[in-house]
Amino acid sequence: MNILVTGGAGFIGGNLAEAFARAGHDVTVLDNLDPYYDTGIKEHTIEICEDATTEGDGSYEFVDGDVRDDDLTADLVGDADVIYHQAAQAGVRTSVDNPRKPNSINVDGTLNVLDAARDSETERVVLASSSSVYGKPEYLPYDEAHPTTPVSPYGVSKLAGEQYARVYSEVYGLPTVSLRYFTVYGPRMRPNMAISNFVSRCLNDEPPVIYGDGQQTRDFTYIDDVVDVNQQLLQDDSADGEILNVGSTDNIDIETLAEVIRDELAPELELEYTEAREADAEHTHADISKANELLGYEPTRDIREGVREFIDWYQANREWYEPLVRQS
Repeated sequence: MNILVTGGAGFIGGNLAEAFARAGHDVTVLDNLDPYYDTGIKEHTIEICEDATTEGDGSYEFVDGDVRDDDLTADLVGDADVIYHQAAQAGVRTSVDNPRKPNSINVDGTLNVLDAARDSETERVVLASSSSVYGKPEYLPYDEAHPTTPVSPYGVSKLAGEQYARVYSEVYGLPTVSLRYFTVYGPRMRPNMAISNFVSRCLNDEPPVIYGDGQQTRDFTYIDDVVDVNQQLLQDDSADGEILNVGSTDNIDIETLAEVIRDELAPELELEYTEAREADAEHTHADISKANELLGYEPTRDIREGVREFIDWYQANREWYEPLVRQS
């Protein structure tokens, strides 16, 4: 199939593009290499995706461009069978400082993709959404019926994007699926995330630093589980028009997460605590029963298994990856 991955040099998009190319599909990636974090990791991802095409009959093309460029987006969407719209301005805290940028990319850019897909023969648009749309929990775990009251401009922008996708499905008959991701982690993850920072500090004999009291909880989702459910949506129309949580089997508080990594790598270190960060959610926990019912989605790793795999990958790729983490 011809697959377009917007934001395909990023963490989730890059893993999707690699998997599709390795499976023999013709993959086009649109990414503007925004330096939200060091672009070195994105350059590695592009190289890995190019190498993946040598294993089969697929192809890979990288296009340096922006989803806010409506003409370019329309051209690329018009050639694609399925679009994986991953392009976004990430970062809850960044959005607090500059709310207009995530709105421009995550809302206007999404509308460009949806408009182009509506006017083409696109079979499906799969949109990356976020657990940030929920905001403060009225109950846990979050199911898709939970009120959406985001507490950051980033969360608002992701909610707007998925609602536009829903409306385009209902009004225009465009098959769309929105996946609400819960803190995805794994190889080539953004270098400024808690897990990568905890691993880096422990490997360098520095104590993990926890923002706040560490009692905030997260539902961490391993990247391979995210790739699997996206691959299924290439052919499966069971979730068309739907919004689905994509999370894990459990959640963990940040203090315990730091202890797990510390005990694995440097048990002699003491944890350090600093001021809590603005607009961070206190708790996230996914109810994945809807994704299970419609798609048979079943996470394959709990957080301890996934962290062990990430540590192994980190150590094997430490030479190029760690400098990016240390600079973040």
